[in-house]
Amino acid sequence: MNKAEQMNTLMNDNNGYLLTSDVTALGISKTYLSEYVKKHNLKRICQGVYASDDVWIDELYIAYVRNKKIIYSGETALYIHGLMEREPFKNAVTVCSGYNANHLKKIGFDVSYSNSEIWELGRSLKATHLGNVVSVYDIDRTICDLIKNKDKYDIQVFSYALNEYMKGKSKNLNNLMKYAKALRIEEKVRMYTEVMI
Repeated sequence: MNKAEQMNTLMNDNNGYLLTSDVTALGISKTYLSEYVKKHNLKRICQGVYASDDVWIDELYIAYVRNKKIIYSGETALYIHGLMEREPFKNAVTVCSGYNANHLKKIGFDVSYSNSEIWELGRSLKATHLGNVVSVYDIDRTICDLIKNKDKYDIQVFSYALNEYMKGKSKNLNNLMKYAKALRIEEKVRMYTEVMI
């Protein structure tokens, strides 16, 4: 497979996006990448990210490929998991304590910090509504965080998410209780789930 074919494959596999990091990982020079971008009229979305003209810009994906140390959480995770009826007003991420997230705050992200013992607990990869894979807390960890931070949520958002989770086939109550124990909210989680079962 020649360079152009490799890059075509990258774009097809990546929903019309082309990342400089993926290209250079294949041993293809940035000079060749620049020629390919011009030849195919790709638009530069931001540093290191290009896309074909017909691609819907996926802000969640762009932020993720530029910041691999983020995990989507809060209302953003609820939305990705289909547990929210509308898009969140602000994208929410969790980073490990000590990570400098000022650049994310500047672009309007709601940033939470977590200690290293629980930061990756429930981390998973899931497609956004536009089909691009990002790092997000799985559905069970997302519900634990919802219950833990109940006061931060609108009551309608809270109730809808909990009801949809309990009705859904994706829930794993064993995982939910394992996460609840690690997050030290077992009693709270048990209270809500027992009422709804």
